[in-house]
Amino acid sequence: MDDIRLDKYLWAVRIFKTRSDAADAIRNNKVLVNDAACKPSREVKRGDRIAVKRMPVTYQYQVVEPVSSRQPAKNVPLYCMNVTPQSELDKLVAPRETVFVFRDRGTGRPTKKERRELDSLMDDMSFGGFDDEE
Repeated sequence: MDDIRLDKYLWAVRIFKTRSDAADAIRNNKVLVNDAACKPSREVKRGDRIAVKRMPVTYQYQVVEPVSSRQPAKNVPLYCMNVTPQSELDKLVAPRETVFVFRDRGTGRPTKKERRELDSLMDDMSFGGFDDEE
């Protein structure tokens, strides 16, 4: 029993909560094995690299040992090694810039001039117009 189905392995090492969640992610090309798209029935072998895309990060794992039964969280490192680069993990703590535009309640929809100002502000944010924060 050296080879195990990919969806079953991802469920067993607690990357996905259910086996059907794992199978759906694989079918939607959110999981790559050795940089190639695959099917849920693909067999996982020792040394395979698995990339799981979960916005905004792509987690990367290396198969240490195939396992078919769901493992307790403390045993997961015996079967799966997280090799996600630090640059990917930094995306999780990146500051999230939010813009809040205050409008008095009951003033209705923005005027044409107000809409242009809002669009200008959003364009500045999307093209990196706030350089003074760096």
